[in-house]
Amino acid sequence: MRPIRYSAELEPPEPGFEESQRQAIDIVTEFERHSVAGEGADRAVRFAHAKAYGLVRGTFEILDGLPAEYAQGVYARPGSHDCVVRYSNGLSHLGIDRALGNVVGMATKVFGIEAETTLEDERHTRTMDFNMINGPFFFCNTARHYRFLAKLFIDIPKYHAGGKQGTHQMFHDWVTGYGTLRPEDWAWDELGAFIRLGAQARWQNLLLSTFWTMCAVRHGDYVAKLRITPTPASAQAITERDLDPAARDEVFRPALVDELSGHGAEFDFQVQLCTSPAEMPIDDLTVEWPERLSPFVTVARMRFPRQDIGGAANLAAADAVSFTPWRCAAEHVPVGSLQRLRREVYRLSSIERHRLNDQVRAEPDSVADVLPPTP
Repeated sequence: MRPIRYSAELEPPEPGFEESQRQAIDIVTEFERHSVAGEGADRAVRFAHAKAYGLVRGTFEILDGLPAEYAQGVYARPGSHDCVVRYSNGLSHLGIDRALGNVVGMATKVFGIEAETTLEDERHTRTMDFNMINGPFFFCNTARHYRFLAKLFIDIPKYHAGGKQGTHQMFHDWVTGYGTLRPEDWAWDELGAFIRLGAQARWQNLLLSTFWTMCAVRHGDYVAKLRITPTPASAQAITERDLDPAARDEVFRPALVDELSGHGAEFDFQVQLCTSPAEMPIDDLTVEWPERLSPFVTVARMRFPRQDIGGAANLAAADAVSFTPWRCAAEHVPVGSLQRLRREVYRLSSIERHRLNDQVRAEPDSVADVLPPTP
């Protein structure tokens, strides 16, 4: 099947979008203000992906000789770029690993991109971000549902404290939008995706995990989802593979630090083009796009050299850096209702967090602006 060409008809406007966005922004920024005291770290934390596992330096090599459908936008210009990667837990809170679970994120920032970004105040930063999680689907489809889930994720510790009854209440609030949704609008598909995502994610070394974009993006003339997966040789070299969160409080960061102190890692950065809007929907993120309709094709290769990411300075750098899928070239803008919401929510969340933490919010020019050189 041939990839479909992008059209605005693929992402129709969502009714009530502006109001849902306003409410979501209020919920997120209020959480960040309360997180200074509430999370016990004496600083504001991210609304999502609050706990960092490490910030890693690497290279991002766009490959030469790609087929025309894949050599789109920035991928039409082969060459090597520096990058940094922030690994993190997906939740809004800090805590020990077994309490937070194993849904984790991989946020990548690539430097030296020869294109203007879509962010008005960052046109010439020459950076491009990718925000990914360790699952091929997501559990929220609309701005309307996002505003409910934003509140629900903040309240997760309260639900857990309530035991079985608390879990039942969480599922009720999730599906019904805290009792405000009509039965025909209940979020059963989203709840099912959330449960599947938790069941599918593994307690394993982060260098073994595969990460996907939660939503679709423009890929030049087409529409795509993206994936980062370890190369077979890199995966085989990992020594500490399966992790046991019952054995110790922290498992993800120690394993990542230890592994990178001994050797590097390599990953395929891949593109899956949309070939069927019916079976590969843009605005139903609970559906995994079938690879039988469109395989993932490697367009770039990411490499981490051996490095020391231990110590408090690395975590401080991971907390200071900002990521958004809208920090990209126009040929690669996010697509769909939830993606439109993320543009302003992420921007204002970052501004508020940096203000609360008295941090200068400025997009770095190079890896050295984010991480000091290592010996």
